[in-house]
Amino acid sequence: MKKNILVILRFSFFLGIGIFFIWLFLRNLTADQKQDIIEALKIANYSWIIFAIVLGMLSHWVRAIRWRMLMEPLGYKPRRLNVYMAVLIGYLANLALPRLGEVSRCGILTQYEKIPFNKSFGTVITERAIDMLAFVALFFLMIFTMSDKLSAYVHQKIYAPLQAKLNFSEAFGNNIIWILVGIFILFAAVFLIYRKKISSTGLYIKVYKLLQGFLSGMKSLLKIKHPMLFILYTAVIWVLYLLMAFVVFYSLEETSSLSLEAGLAVLVFGSVGIMIVQGGIGIYPAIVAETLLLFSITSTTGYAMGWLIWSSQTIMILIAGVFSLLLLNTYNAKGNGNNRTDTTENTQPAEPAKSSEQMVAQPQ
Repeated sequence: MKKNILVILRFSFFLGIGIFFIWLFLRNLTADQKQDIIEALKIANYSWIIFAIVLGMLSHWVRAIRWRMLMEPLGYKPRRLNVYMAVLIGYLANLALPRLGEVSRCGILTQYEKIPFNKSFGTVITERAIDMLAFVALFFLMIFTMSDKLSAYVHQKIYAPLQAKLNFSEAFGNNIIWILVGIFILFAAVFLIYRKKISSTGLYIKVYKLLQGFLSGMKSLLKIKHPMLFILYTAVIWVLYLLMAFVVFYSLEETSSLSLEAGLAVLVFGSVGIMIVQGGIGIYPAIVAETLLLFSITSTTGYAMGWLIWSSQTIMILIAGVFSLLLLNTYNAKGNGNNRTDTTENTQPAEPAKSSEQMVAQPQ
């Protein structure tokens, strides 16, 4: 009972945050602006939404194949369709609660492919580490290509209002970089002086273990049979993510002329929104609206575009995830999947190397 109550409370908490962000964005809009958003959603060309969903399904298939590659050095070759359905169900579970998806998809492979949970979970940690590295690379690429736009936005939306409210002097604005450097040095000095006490705190231990898992995941890549193919799959996944956002631009006339640069900005900032609020509900459309202001798109059109992109991704996960749940038992029914004669897909493990055991030790 307590566990169920906790799950309900956590779900309600994230849903409440999403509703709060919706209210926060809409509260300052006039009735005409709200009507503009509704009209934009009505006249949108939903053929592009369907195309975005197809790209999303393809990206998840590539993710499943890449995840399967990480299990091969451990001696496991699960069926591709089971891995694919596990990925889709994992995304569905993540809409409800954070990290539930990682647990769910590993549990599916444990049940239907007899892969020990701790081993498949170790490969998920590796996946997350690789994707975080790719995200950081895209983030810095965006900063490099959009430095002028971002600088103007920060000055107009953040620095100028703060300067007006707090009466910052021009000297403060001209020396902001040096002030930030000084703050960094101060924090570094405090850490060095009190490092023993800080290292015993729960937050430090969690961050340290996260970094250990990241490094362990990086090392595990050396065991992959085809590392270049793995890198190619990773690139394809993120290119498909980019195109999922970009093609939706064509659904509205006002955004149809936007470039891939705008798509990259939406991908990066939108991903941050999904990290902040589970599933990105409420906050994702607002972030897209603010992002598209950089490209002279009105906030109402940007907000409608944010809902179109978010809806296409969420509907895809809901439909594909539920369908996978229904298909999973049928596909693995006796005489269909479990008694197969395809020895190349045998999930019985070969003797795993000790290093692969070390790789999956971190998540426990």
